[in-house]
Amino acid sequence: MTAAATTTAASPPDDELELGTAAHELMGRLFGLCRSLTGDGVRATFEILGEHIPLQVTEVPSGAPACDWTIPDEWNVRDAYVARSGGERVIDFRRSNLHLVSYSEPVDTTMSLEELRPHLHTLPDRPDVVPYRTSYWARTWGFCLAHRDLVALAPGEYRVVIDARLEPGHLSYGEVALEGESEEEILVSTYVCHPSLANDNLSGIVVATLLAQQLAAQPVRRHSYRFLFAPGTIGSLAWLERNGERLERIRHGLTVACVGDDGPLVYKRSRRGDADVDRVAAVTLRDLGTPYRIRDFEPWGGDERQFCSPGVDLPLGALSRTAHAEYPGNHTSADSPDRITAASLGRSIRACLALLQALETNRTYRNLAPVGEPQLGRRGLYRTAGGAVTAPPDERAMLWVLNQSDGTQTLIDIADRSGLPYASILRAAQRLEQVNLLRESPAPDR
Repeated sequence: MTAAATTTAASPPDDELELGTAAHELMGRLFGLCRSLTGDGVRATFEILGEHIPLQVTEVPSGAPACDWTIPDEWNVRDAYVARSGGERVIDFRRSNLHLVSYSEPVDTTMSLEELRPHLHTLPDRPDVVPYRTSYWARTWGFCLAHRDLVALAPGEYRVVIDARLEPGHLSYGEVALEGESEEEILVSTYVCHPSLANDNLSGIVVATLLAQQLAAQPVRRHSYRFLFAPGTIGSLAWLERNGERLERIRHGLTVACVGDDGPLVYKRSRRGDADVDRVAAVTLRDLGTPYRIRDFEPWGGDERQFCSPGVDLPLGALSRTAHAEYPGNHTSADSPDRITAASLGRSIRACLALLQALETNRTYRNLAPVGEPQLGRRGLYRTAGGAVTAPPDERAMLWVLNQSDGTQTLIDIADRSGLPYASILRAAQRLEQVNLLRESPAPDR
């Protein structure tokens, strides 16, 4: 089942574009780094992120277990190229790290164009872009180039050099831990293994970084927060292998990826399908007043597959814009920062902040005057003149909160059922609590 909605866009907060601009500038600094499953490109990325957030890096040795997987050897590249016999480079890693198949083994040889061709990857139907290819788990090598450049290669001998190290080392992942009033955690995860690809997934990296920065600046947090920056699949598995005892603390979770383009916000539900984060995301996206989609869970996509695997089953959803497999230019050189706008990044940060703020403030209450409707006027909460055709929104919100607060419904549940903005429901609950008509109740057991 897929839900979709389009409404009139609300005016953005004053700081939305400022946050988006900061995220876009950070993207520019990170774009050229050669990230992969392992290696110095990931570490260099973490060094830059550490200028903005209190990032702690964990190094997991090659050969160590990661659930059903094993940490691979570490891969680092000094240089790689294909050159004509006269020395002219026709494919050059220094021009773009997408030119080299990630995890290519070292090579230094001379071969004919006919011998070289099986190692060259192009997109004939998109002749002007360079594809992104990997070979993480099979020892081989290769180069990527625009198809028009392949067609232009003349027969003859070519020097092929991949000055790389593929040897025992470490996989690196980074964490930001923000302590809150409770040990219960909200996990936000994004993957860091892609090289010069802006939407997939530098957008997730920079949005998560700015989000952690904003939360770190808050003086009071109800929940504790954990931000995880890890190579896709193997990185999240490595983290799960080493944090099994922590999983019971995670009350809500979100993966963030592909959030930089102008597509509508897309939320994919958790495996459970009805977790608090699923209900909160649906109401939050509705209230933002911009186009959005809600998708059911499927075991395909990003690292939500690992966190929602049956032996883990965290209450964790995924936020994106255009999905990675649907994004024009995905996994090609067309996925460049000039196709990502600061405005879109700012809106993604705003959406994440709104979602997390709703998780922070969502409560369950019990009506302390449940027999009939309590008199709000004498408590200063209602109009002094009756007879209005419709109740003002805040008054309607108070009536909804009073009616539904029987200890089984959260504020998000009430906002969802009533169709009223969550901010109005929250404000109503706070006012009713102040006049002793509501008392916070334990969260319903779901």
